[in-house]
Amino acid sequence: MQKKIPDDTLDDILSRVDIVEIIAGCLPLKRSGRNFKACCPFHHEKTPSFMVSPDRQIYHCFGCGESGNAFKFLMRYERMDFPGAVKFLAKKAGVILPEIETSEYKPSGLSTQLYKVNELAADFYSGILNSNEGSKGRDYLIKRGIKQATAVELKIGFAPNKWDSLINYLRSKSVSLDSMEKAGLVINKESGGYYDRFRNRIVFAIFDAKGRILGFGGRVLDESLPKYLNSPETAIYSKGKNLYGFNLSKEHIRENDFVVMVEGYLDFLVPYQEGLKSIVASLGTALTIEQARLLRRYTHNVIMIYDSDTAGELATLRSLDIFIEEEMNVRIVSLPKGLDPDLFVRKLGVDALKEKISSAQSVLNYKLGVLKNRYNIKEIEGLTKVSNLMLETIVKLKNAITKSEYIRKLAQELNVKEEALLEEAKKIKSGKTLSEHRETTARKIYSVSPTEKLLMSLMLEENGLINRIKTYLVPADFQDERISRIVSIMFDLAEQGKKVEPQILMNHLGDDISELVCESVFLPQASSEGHKEKVLEDCIQRMKSERLKLERHRLHEQIKLAQNSGDSELLARLTEEFHCLIKKKESGQKI
Repeated sequence: MQKKIPDDTLDDILSRVDIVEIIAGCLPLKRSGRNFKACCPFHHEKTPSFMVSPDRQIYHCFGCGESGNAFKFLMRYERMDFPGAVKFLAKKAGVILPEIETSEYKPSGLSTQLYKVNELAADFYSGILNSNEGSKGRDYLIKRGIKQATAVELKIGFAPNKWDSLINYLRSKSVSLDSMEKAGLVINKESGGYYDRFRNRIVFAIFDAKGRILGFGGRVLDESLPKYLNSPETAIYSKGKNLYGFNLSKEHIRENDFVVMVEGYLDFLVPYQEGLKSIVASLGTALTIEQARLLRRYTHNVIMIYDSDTAGELATLRSLDIFIEEEMNVRIVSLPKGLDPDLFVRKLGVDALKEKISSAQSVLNYKLGVLKNRYNIKEIEGLTKVSNLMLETIVKLKNAITKSEYIRKLAQELNVKEEALLEEAKKIKSGKTLSEHRETTARKIYSVSPTEKLLMSLMLEENGLINRIKTYLVPADFQDERISRIVSIMFDLAEQGKKVEPQILMNHLGDDISELVCESVFLPQASSEGHKEKVLEDCIQRMKSERLKLERHRLHEQIKLAQNSGDSELLARLTEEFHCLIKKKESGQKI
């Protein structure tokens, strides 16, 4: 049975409690203008960057990005789940919670739908693992040293060697084939119909930071190929944005102020169950900026563990430059040949692995060792190659003193003049290297338009502006997907006649989006009404102009293609669409 608390009840609870009072019971708050501040309880800092707004009833840390309303604070600080936080605050506010029960699953949106489908699939796979049909799977896990308690905690399961077992199970739970396909659990056959994606495999559930199941990874029981089969990218799952086991290890990472990163499911599982809790695993991709930034919210210290088969790969070493660009401290552990982390722990114990971790090398020292083994530095070509590859990493260091020291050490190791390395470093820094292109691209992706952010802030500051802005703009006009999502919810709430407040908005948003809302609350606000009007008009005009540019570019490209292909009918239609776009712009209509 699933119990759901109505949004109106959640809003009522938040309106009756004071977030300052709640947080002040846990932290010493000091007045800072209209707000309060403290040292953040979610990461180590000496200068307070944790702000609490009594006006908007939210908190935000400018150091680690942690943000939310009263529910979120209790969940993070007191380790409560959402229902527990709601019950705690409802009692404090004197609100009686209705007990609304539903016997069937009714999704409220695609994301909610996919989370539920994945949860049902995980229950199915776990059930099979613990049945007679799953004996082969249990035997495999025992062979690999995985305890039953670990399998239960991580929701490990087994997919039977049948084409439609999961399909039949999910159908019995009233899940449509379309939902199964969108969750990546089934595959559409060319001849028609569907079949289960995972068959005769151990199945690992992949969770997000909130403990919701995003997708699955399946491993064969023998050495057949492909060894691993993973869920495809879906509306809720992107393997480059998540880390296996992070939902369990994140608080240990924060507490211990370091994270150990390995490559596979089993490399995570065995060390974790044996007591190394500050550990995560990548999901079959090279390190991404999203993963680095996810970890940076909890620690700046990363230890990478490679087995001997991959430790010398330069491509892998280059990916670690991302940590350096994000100003994180990276060290490397290389295991003996033939041993990966799970086998190392099973043979030598977790304490032996911890000793390896304590003596890990810095990424630069490790990279130099790898390069010297690969290239002959006694020859000019080898010396040049090693120095250039090392400098590509060194120039990414943000601290000038650290950078200078590494160049000095490199000069000593290679027996070359320090001035020559400095000259080459300038060339690399000014050149358009692949890594710099990646950094530029990443900044473009993650940067938020000041105009879009300011418009969102104005709507939060004065709800009366929401309907006015709706007459000129639609959510799709906001190029940042996160702000577009926020604006869409704000428009929906306004249509329902509800007051749009940051603390209420939090209940409809994920953590990454909530951070944007909280940041905007602490932005300087427009002081006078006249100034605010001018700011609003300018923002709307810039947004419309930007949208027009994008639409014109799209139509120009399509018109070129139509001209080249000789499709006169399509060309006429696109030309008419272009003229209509200009007319809309001139008349002030939505674009």
